[in-house]
Amino acid sequence: MRYLLASAAVVLLVAGLAGVVLGESDDSPGLQLLGGLLVIGGVAIGVRVLRVPR
Repeated sequence: MRYLLASAAVVLLVAGLAGVVLGESDDSPGLQLLGGLLVIGGVAIGVRVLRVPR
C-alpha cells in the first residue's frame, strides 16, 4: 500500500508540473491552477507516506 501511495504522489507531481508548464506556454490560467493543485496534492501524499510509521 505504501508503494502505491508513493507512486501516486510521483504521478501527481509529474502531471502537475506538466500542467503548469503547458498552461504557461498556452497562457491558460485554469490549466496552471489545476497543475498547481496536482503538485500540492502530490506533495501532501508524499509527506503523508513519509510521516506515517510502518
